[in-house]
Amino acid sequence: MHAAQNPSHGRPPTAAEARAAYLAMVERITASGARDATAEREELGGISAELARWLADRRLLDPGGDRLSTPDRALRHIVSEHGRRLRETAERAGRDAEALDDVLSVLTAPRFDAREAAEIEYFTDRERTRKRLEELDALNREEFLAMRNSFPDAQVLESSLAGDLDMLANGVRMRMLTSQQAVRSQASARYLNALTDAGVEVRVAPTVPLHMNILDRAIVIIGAGPGPQGEGGDVILHSTPVARCFCKVFTHAWDLARPHIERQPGRGRGGTGCELSAQEREVLALLATGAKDETIARRLACSDRTLRRLMNQIMEKLGTSSRFEAGVTAARLGLVS
Repeated sequence: MHAAQNPSHGRPPTAAEARAAYLAMVERITASGARDATAEREELGGISAELARWLADRRLLDPGGDRLSTPDRALRHIVSEHGRRLRETAERAGRDAEALDDVLSVLTAPRFDAREAAEIEYFTDRERTRKRLEELDALNREEFLAMRNSFPDAQVLESSLAGDLDMLANGVRMRMLTSQQAVRSQASARYLNALTDAGVEVRVAPTVPLHMNILDRAIVIIGAGPGPQGEGGDVILHSTPVARCFCKVFTHAWDLARPHIERQPGRGRGGTGCELSAQEREVLALLATGAKDETIARRLACSDRTLRRLMNQIMEKLGTSSRFEAGVTAARLGLVS
C-alpha cells in the first residue's frame, strides 16, 4: 500500500494530504493509458475511511465507493445538487408565503363569538406610535381608511408617503378624508396631491371628527388627544366589531365630503390672483406692510364690516386661511410691489 493512499489513521486528512492522495491514485490508475476497474477497486480498497469520506463529500468518489470521479464530473454533481436544493427552497418559500397570507386573512376575518375582548395598545411617545404603525401597515392587505384633522411636518409626511405608496403597490385600496384646515399648508397639499396622483381616493370636509386609521376593518388607530398629564396619546384597538362601528362613522363623513382637487398656489374658488380688484390689491399691499385693520379701514375710507368682507373675498380667491397668510402669498406671487 502506498503511503499516499492512507495519509492518516484515526483522524481526518488535511486538505493537502487528501488532494495529494487523490492525485496519486488517479496517476497510478491511468498510468497504463486506460482505466483499469480492477486496479481502481484495489486502490480504493486500501484507503482509510476518513479519506474515503473526504472524497465522497466532494463528489470525487462515487456513492458506491468503488470508482473515482474526475473533477469536472464532481463539479457537475455539486452544481446539480445545489440547483435542486435551490428549487426546493423556492417551492417551500412559495408555500410558506401562501400559508402566511392565508393565516393573515383568517387573523383579520370577522369573528362571530357572542363576546369578544378587544386588545388595546396605548402610546404617549409619538415616535413609538409611528414605528408601531409601520409594523401594522406592513400587515395591511385589503383596505386602509384614514381621517385627518391635521398633518405632521414635511419630513414625517415624506416618510409616510413612502409607506403609503408601498401599501398601494401591494394592492391595498386607500381612502383618506381630511378637513379643510388640514390641507392649508404646502407640505400637506403636496402630500395629498401625490396620493391622488398615485390613485388614492381623497376627500375634503369642512371638519373631520377624528384623527384615525382603520386597517382591513379590523384594527383602529385613534389620536386620543392630551392624556391626564397633558401628554399626547394614541390608542390602537384590535377588534373587528369595534372597527366596523368606526367604519360607519368614516362612511357617513365620507359621503358628505367633496373630492380633493389639486390647488395651485394663487388659485382659489374665484380663479387666479389677476382677478383681484384694485381695492383688493390695495388691501393686500397694506397687509404686506403689516398695517393693522384700523389703519387699512381708514386708508380705504370704509367701515370695519366692509373691510372684513374684503378680507374674506381675498382669502377665498387666494385659497388662504388667514389674513397674514394672504399677505405673504400675495407678496410671493408678485401681486403686490
